[in-house]
Amino acid sequence: MERGVTRIEFRIPVQPKAKRVAAYARVSSGKDAMLHSLSAQVSYYSDLIQQHPGWLYTGVFADEALTGTKAARAGFQGLLDECRAGNVDMVITKSISRFARNTVTLLETVRELKSLGVDVYFEEQHIHTQSAEGELMLTILASYAQEESLSASENQKWRIRKAFEQGELMQLRFLFGYRITREKIEIDPANAAIVREVFQRVIDGDTFGSIARDLTERGVDREFGGEWTSSRIHDMVANEKYTGNSLLQKSYKNNHLEKKQIPNRGALPMYYAEGTHDAIINADMFQKAREVLERLDAEASGRKPPERNVFTGVIRCPLCGKNYKRVNNHGRWGYNCSTYQSKGKRACSGKRIPESTLITESAAALGLPAFDEGVFKEQIERIVVTEPNHLLFVFKDGRTVEHVWKDRSRAESWTPEMKETARQRTIRQRRTSK
Repeated sequence: MERGVTRIEFRIPVQPKAKRVAAYARVSSGKDAMLHSLSAQVSYYSDLIQQHPGWLYTGVFADEALTGTKAARAGFQGLLDECRAGNVDMVITKSISRFARNTVTLLETVRELKSLGVDVYFEEQHIHTQSAEGELMLTILASYAQEESLSASENQKWRIRKAFEQGELMQLRFLFGYRITREKIEIDPANAAIVREVFQRVIDGDTFGSIARDLTERGVDREFGGEWTSSRIHDMVANEKYTGNSLLQKSYKNNHLEKKQIPNRGALPMYYAEGTHDAIINADMFQKAREVLERLDAEASGRKPPERNVFTGVIRCPLCGKNYKRVNNHGRWGYNCSTYQSKGKRACSGKRIPESTLITESAAALGLPAFDEGVFKEQIERIVVTEPNHLLFVFKDGRTVEHVWKDRSRAESWTPEMKETARQRTIRQRRTSK
């Protein structure tokens, strides 16, 4: 049997989809002649797109800009927004120099538009970025982009270093205790009082950790919502800028690609400029705080690394899941949650356990007249602080023993020096709150 085949013709042919086309124009100054040129470009592209068969006019975006940077051009940003929204298939512009002033910006933009499926046509160069020639152009531009970035970086470094030689304070964007703008650096009275308090407490013998926890618990905010830590307190007290003077070029960027900030250990000259801004701390207070830092640094450099204690990694906080760590508070050793130590009571309310108490309770849990480190390691798997003053000893054979310990009275645990330090701190806090 012969097979029958009938061809079916559509009465209404499928219409090709119109290509949505936009244009971009820019002039570099506000002179009348340039403004007339911009107007002429807008008219030219409007007519060109609307009269081209198969093209759908989606607008002409224009800028009167003094610079070629993306951020300074509202029209350019509007064009990119339309492309990102999927409303543009092709962009026409006069030349590469009109589209972007520097190679890096051009390369970034063209690559982004290409990933969105948007073709860019440069009239003077007769290049479509979606074509094979466009691929070659991107390859060539990529090779130049790195050199252009290097040149711009070196020019910026030269400008900054020349300013340092003249004693100018450059690139200071924020510093706790100050309000910093492009025009001036002025003291923030509320935060300046905190700075003075921190310096005085360090001079009086308070530890960096206790100061950081106290500021956190009082709700004192750092810049950009950062946390108070021991290192932040150390850096504040070591910063000469609180005296109104500035040590310039303490760090530098390693190169124009990684842009990693490197401490200046002698690779470049440093400059000490006096009176660059108003002081929060006088020279005498700064010197006293510096002597404390030098003493602490000397002690740290001469101290052997702490040996691993039998309780290290064994005591666990049920509130945050972190281990307790050994801490020294005015010569008194104890253990506290590492989260509490670094972030304060608002992050974790784990309570400190004196080392003497931990040794006594461990011996009792093991049924020994005196603590034996070897027996402890052999039998105890971990200790869980189930609640304040409650220690749950978990044995390696699965048994558990819970002990409750009593706090020593304030009179028993505080030395006269500690009492005086606490009294002075209370006086300062009352003065600050008035």
